[in-house]
Amino acid sequence: MTVIPAKDITLTEVHKLLKLQQQWTNGVLTNKLTLEPLTEYEQQEILQIRTDFRAYIYTEKVSEGMVKALTTFPLIRLAGFYHYPIKISLEQDIADIIIKDEDTTISGRYDLLAINKEQSLTEEIFFWVLVIEAKNSGITTYMGLPQLLTYAYQSLAYQESVWGLVTNGIHYQFVHLQQGNPPTYQLMPELNLLDNEDYVLLLQALKAICK
Repeated sequence: MTVIPAKDITLTEVHKLLKLQQQWTNGVLTNKLTLEPLTEYEQQEILQIRTDFRAYIYTEKVSEGMVKALTTFPLIRLAGFYHYPIKISLEQDIADIIIKDEDTTISGRYDLLAINKEQSLTEEIFFWVLVIEAKNSGITTYMGLPQLLTYAYQSLAYQESVWGLVTNGIHYQFVHLQQGNPPTYQLMPELNLLDNEDYVLLLQALKAICK
């Protein structure tokens, strides 16, 4: 049996092995989420996150770990992901995805998973709210997309849809996956933390997904 680490999987392999298909309609966050205005406190906090990260990105390539420390963790805290009933899990092995027809197994570790502890899907499995894959600042979000799709795909066995997010600290690519025959995913417009309009939309989207 062939074993493929999720970090090495390609988008072509995701489409072939997992039967995932991309919806080519233009994804719009406001069609999927109800976005609310930010409070003054939230605006000040995300501006500080942006300022802190800019000081690093202007002088050096930022590692994956620092991307999470400087942007991902502060953003999801600000969006409410640290509050019950949402629970965060970090860097855990995924259950092996076995594709019998292809005699292939996909294995890996997701970076960050947010689940809702009040929505039980089975005795041991809770509703997946958001799956996040972080990369260093020198890697495009598109390069992390196959890995993210592989991790998020697992939840479709238990729930109708799930949100995913891949980021390199600067760029944020939201992905919406849905059950179906075949299952599908839709890419939202990529957001830039350093853009004067995008950074507000970024936090609004995270808050809406959290709710």
